[in-house]
Amino acid sequence: MPPSISHKRKRFRAALKSGALQRFPGAFSPLAALAIERHGFQGVYVSGAALSADLGLPDIGLTTLSEVAQRGGAIARATNLPTLIDADTGFGEALNVARTVRTFEDEGLCGCHFEDQVNPKRCGHLDGKQLVSTRAMVEKIRAAVAARREADFVIMARTDARAVEGLSGAIKRAKTYVDAGADMIFPEALASEAEFERFRRAIRVPLLANMTEFGKSPLLGARQLASLGFNVVIYPVTLLRLAMKAVEHGLAILKNEGTQESLLRSMQTRAELYQLLDYERYAQLDQKVGHFKL
Repeated sequence: MPPSISHKRKRFRAALKSGALQRFPGAFSPLAALAIERHGFQGVYVSGAALSADLGLPDIGLTTLSEVAQRGGAIARATNLPTLIDADTGFGEALNVARTVRTFEDEGLCGCHFEDQVNPKRCGHLDGKQLVSTRAMVEKIRAAVAARREADFVIMARTDARAVEGLSGAIKRAKTYVDAGADMIFPEALASEAEFERFRRAIRVPLLANMTEFGKSPLLGARQLASLGFNVVIYPVTLLRLAMKAVEHGLAILKNEGTQESLLRSMQTRAELYQLLDYERYAQLDQKVGHFKL
């Protein structure tokens, strides 16, 4: 039987205390989440940037709580792995954040993070970001912690202060967020390995590293991040970027050659897709249903 939601959350909490780096690739669909689990990763991440891009929108806070929760819930239900979700700025002020947490709990997520940017937000690796006051962010954190009904649901605070107030300012905010009740900290857009190391020395709770491509942070390897003492690493848009590059290439070939014949070796086969979807289990269920007698 698949694990219960409570079991997933407890497993994620235990993993944060284990000392082992937890690797969470970003899934832009439930099918991608199945592939992540099949390849032996420890968890699944639902990126706000990837989700908005998949909807044909820029990552500037245009998605709604219902859109994000629906997609996040579908992804979480598809996998036995714990799923962590991006809540952007919380979809509003403190009361909105409280509702966001309860909605994500209902959808089977294991935790969420929200950030200290002004809404409408910007991608964390772009210039020109603006921050809310520390007090406003503390109110959101306290509301999130008070709203959750299961203690194992992880409340994570992301700070984008590195680009606005410098590393010292980001660390100062992070400490305040921990004091307000945040279980984890996500320091966005750190600029060097030394900055990751300094953040780890300063903050006592679990930390998340964002290894997104083409951003401001160096792409540190899993061994480096583990040695630095980080607890979770996300690869938020990696699979979407790979998939869309393949889509662009395939469309160009199809248009120019008039057939997909030369692309067949690059495709997931029907058999491989059916294996990933566990068609056999559904077929067995269908056979049982078909032979049902009162």
